[in-house]
Amino acid sequence: MYYLHRVDPAVPIEETIGAMADLAAAGKIKHLGLSECNSEQMERASSVHTITALQLEWSLWWREPEDDVIPAARRLGVSVVPYSPLGRGFLTGQALPETFTAGDFRGGDPRFSGSARQRNLEVMAELQSLASELQITPPQLALCWLLARGKDVVPIPGTRHGQRLAENALAADIQVSQANLERIDALAGRGEWSGDRSFAAIHTKRRDV
Repeated sequence: MYYLHRVDPAVPIEETIGAMADLAAAGKIKHLGLSECNSEQMERASSVHTITALQLEWSLWWREPEDDVIPAARRLGVSVVPYSPLGRGFLTGQALPETFTAGDFRGGDPRFSGSARQRNLEVMAELQSLASELQITPPQLALCWLLARGKDVVPIPGTRHGQRLAENALAADIQVSQANLERIDALAGRGEWSGDRSFAAIHTKRRDV
């Protein structure tokens, strides 16, 4: 899989995908993927070459892709690869600004600070309570919810610890009932969280450091 991780606004996406398609024709790569694109860009890219996967931020606490991008991917037969499926660590119940090391870009994410943080902690407490009731961990609950979105969804949670890796992998074998999935949606629906993702601003800051 060879990803275009960011669409260059100065270059038509057809041109970029055309160059990637040449690599595929030469046998140097097998599949083409996109990352962080909108539905129009995905449509245009797919007109040049088959796009196998779309990588984007998608989790219980960031669901805007469900409005437009996810439906477009499914219409085009593109699998969805959610990164930060644990909400940049927030859905583990352990990632808070006071635990961040110097330079951690999450320190600039509005969802982790001020009144948004307080509201999000309240929602997270409800999810932790439900996870405890179901005898699973909060990360497993978040991953189970995402995996239940469809067989074309392949989350890629990150971790630095082997124990967490094993814990996350077990989520693929956990069956959460439809009733409990609906409870998760009710507790942590889109309108329950506070703060904006501010993706571009955060990553502009990272480049300037």
